Amino acid sequence: MVDSSRWMARVAVCAVAGMLCAMLGAAVSTRAQTQVQVPAPVAKTMLVEPPTPLLPATLDGLHREADGDAGDGLGLMSAAGLSASDMAVASEDGLKRFAQSKYGNSNGKDFWVFVDVTVYQFGDASGAISAYEYFKKPGMRPEKLGDESATNGRDLLVRIGVNVVQEYLYIPGREMAVSKELIEHLPKVGGSAGITPPLLSLLPVKGLDADSLHYALGPASYRATGGVLPAEMVGFDKSAEAVTAKYKGGGVLTLILYPTPEIAGEQEQAIESLSKQPRTSLAGTVKIRREGTLLLLTSGTWPEDEAQKIVDGIHLRNEVTWNKPMPLDYQTEVRKTFSLLVNITIFCCLAFLAAIVLALFLGGGRALVRVMQGKPAATEPEFLRIDLSGPAGKRLGGPED
Repeated sequence: MVDSSRWMARVAVCAVAGMLCAMLGAAVSTRAQTQVQVPAPVAKTMLVEPPTPLLPATLDGLHREADGDAGDGLGLMSAAGLSASDMAVASEDGLKRFAQSKYGNSNGKDFWVFVDVTVYQFGDASGAISAYEYFKKPGMRPEKLGDESATNGRDLLVRIGVNVVQEYLYIPGREMAVSKELIEHLPKVGGSAGITPPLLSLLPVKGLDADSLHYALGPASYRATGGVLPAEMVGFDKSAEAVTAKYKGGGVLTLILYPTPEIAGEQEQAIESLSKQPRTSLAGTVKIRREGTLLLLTSGTWPEDEAQKIVDGIHLRNEVTWNKPMPLDYQTEVRKTFSLLVNITIFCCLAFLAAIVLALFLGGGRALVRVMQGKPAATEPEFLRIDLSGPAGKRLGGPED
């Protein structure tokens, strides 16, 4: 009997173990099937809208020859006829793309070219201004086109926001093709990218030779535009920007703006050390002053007192602006204040009258009730007392009679 019971127990244990193994195998199989059945991620397609062409198909009645040349960055800049130094400056200034086309008329067989137009688009207005100053040729006279422009009769250079337009006339005397039509066609950039660098506004206007003004964002453009310092001494690798201008009498003023006062202080010490060396590029009256992130330097034929005066008279203006409602008119503010004071006075008077009326009502009503009860209208207040004599007093432990 005992052996039979042990045998039955062993059979039961084996059966339970078999069921557990079967359940575990089914779970593993189900998990494997689930992993196998997971679908692969579907690749998503992103549509990118191409940028607006920089040059239109027609310009002032002239038709574009073929499709012209266009490119992004410096990949095809050699097609625009730029040298290696030109491409180095364009790279420093943040060139994004360009377009070049010839415009003219055709009789169906031949095409007569009248004008060659090239447009360079930069990342911000600072890069466009630097490139404009670099491409501007000596002897160009100013024109009233775009933000700034200059021409010598055959070559026209125009800056329109972040775009710089070069135009070459094959027929001298023909009217320039850059007009309102092209200005409206070129892409516009808003926000901080379209703001003119504040460094240019710090230059004193009196005695300034406007043709000598050059703004640089890198060593290549600084060297090409006649900077008085060694390019490596300016600190363009530390995000510096510099402007150089000549003044009446041969004086040269250099302004350099740095991101932080610490960097400006380091560069000031280096430039001061350079100015004390016997053979240096700095000549004439050298005056150096730093104000925050701005470094000022004079060189050339300045009178001693005038050089000191000009560096002491330039100050860095820190302007903070934000969007807020326009202030109201002064008379409107006075009128609102007067109305508020009148309303407060009226409220106080009404509250005082209400207090008097309430006092008369409550006091008079109480007196009337006492008169109706046969009591005098005004009596001393009655005192309340607790009578602890009698049974209630005995229960509370009061005195006994």
